[in-house]
Amino acid sequence: MTAVADSEPSYTEAPAPPLSRMLLVILALTGIFIAAYLTLHRFGFIGTLQCSLVGGCETVQSSAYAFFPPRTMVPWGMSVALIGLIGYVVLFAIGLLGLQPRFVGSRAVAVTLISLSGVALAFSLWLTYVEAAVLHAWCQWCVVSAILIGIIFLLSIPGVRASR
Repeated sequence: MTAVADSEPSYTEAPAPPLSRMLLVILALTGIFIAAYLTLHRFGFIGTLQCSLVGGCETVQSSAYAFFPPRTMVPWGMSVALIGLIGYVVLFAIGLLGLQPRFVGSRAVAVTLISLSGVALAFSLWLTYVEAAVLHAWCQWCVVSAILIGIIFLLSIPGVRASR
C-alpha cells in the first residue's frame, strides 16, 4: 500500500493571484469600455456623447487637445481616446498575464504595470489640467478615466513591493 502512495505525484499549490492585480484587471476592462466609447465617437460611429453630469464632453472631444500632440502644435496627431484604448488594452493584457500562476510573482510584470500606469497617470493629469486651465470644460468620461488610471497605478504598487 505504501508503494502506491509513494508513486502518487505531489502537487504544489500555485500562489493565489493578489487581489490588487485582480482589481487592476477589472478596472482596466472598465477603462477599455470608456475609451472604446470615446474612440467610437471620435471616428464618427456615435453621434452625440452622453454627458449629463457636466455637459462639456463635446467641447473637450472636439478641441485640438483631443489629439496628441495637440493640433495647435502640429496639423496631425493621434486621437487621445485611441491612445487611451490602446493603453487600457495593454494594461488589461499584462494584468491578465500577471494573474497566471507562472507570473504571479514576476517582477517584470509588476514593474511593467507600474511603469505603464505611471506614464498613463501623468498623461491623464496633463489632460485634466488642460480641461481645467485651457478648455474650461470637463468631460465626465475623461474624469472617470483619470480616476481609473490613478487607482490602477495605486493597485500596481503592491505588486512591485511583493516582487522584491
